Amino acid sequence: MSSSSSIEWTDATWNPVTGCTKISPGCKHCYAQTFAERFRGVPGHPFEQGFDLRLWPERLTLPLAWKKPRRIFVNSMSDLFHERVPDEFIDAVFDTMRRAYWHQFQLLTKRTERMEHYVRLRRRALGQLRETHPNVWFGASVETQRYIGRAVAVASLSAAVRFLSCEPLLGPLDLSSVLGRGAINWVIVGGESGHGARPMDIKWVRAIRHQCLDARVPFFFKQWGGARKKEAGRTLDRRTWDQMPQAV
Repeated sequence: MSSSSSIEWTDATWNPVTGCTKISPGCKHCYAQTFAERFRGVPGHPFEQGFDLRLWPERLTLPLAWKKPRRIFVNSMSDLFHERVPDEFIDAVFDTMRRAYWHQFQLLTKRTERMEHYVRLRRRALGQLRETHPNVWFGASVETQRYIGRAVAVASLSAAVRFLSCEPLLGPLDLSSVLGRGAINWVIVGGESGHGARPMDIKWVRAIRHQCLDARVPFFFKQWGGARKKEAGRTLDRRTWDQMPQAV
């Protein structure tokens, strides 16, 4: 958790929850788990419990202290919509996002069914017909075509930005069911990195880029990945792709 971040598509990270459990192939070589488990058993370390799920109530109001507007990735080391995170705790996270209106908050999940259900209930509870908060971006991780339903769920929400993170990209993706008509506002693509990283075919990346260009959806290419991701770089066809969405 930091007021700055090395993640290319965000400015800062905020982790009121840490730890998670694996639910699909994209989780196999989870970078967050690998990092957290290095510190399991280290007394006093934030990851003394390793990657076991933990709530951090004392971190709930942290973004309120950051006065400069930022894009903030929420729970880069967890999933806010994990089944063991109580609704009341998610309420508190959303309350902070509402109060910190000068930031843009980026929520990314593989548990889109719960996210969709929660957002609809919250909107109803607040008596709002559209988005719960105009500064919240809703995103889904989609690694293969098998999980395209996550994209469909995100596309159905009213939000400032609806986005997809196709990282690690493990196969070809046809996004035609969600691109177009503003259903998805942004697509991130990246390869898996670290020991045992699974390869990503350039044809898969180019196909998604073409789909985005055709639909006029911003495309962000994060990395090729691999065991030496810095050496592999992040250029695609001799240029970088750093397109960002406009909040609506």
